Amino acid sequence: MSKERTQEPPCQAEACDLQVCLNKNTYSPEKCDAHVRRLYECCRAMYDATDGKGESTACPNRRVVKRWLENH
Repeated sequence: MSKERTQEPPCQAEACDLQVCLNKNTYSPEKCDAHVRRLYECCRAMYDATDGKGESTACPNRRVVKRWLENH
């Protein structure tokens, strides 16, 4: 089995941490702002490192990430 297959998708840990926070806080996103920011920063780093070609089920598309980070 290749090493790629055994690694989880980029930013998956951050996405899981966010989900745990949202579940714990009855989907009150304002209580999970730090988790949202960590996920989007991870996604931005992934897109930057791959010249925008990276893919992860944990990340929205690059434009959404960029827009969210500009506005928050």
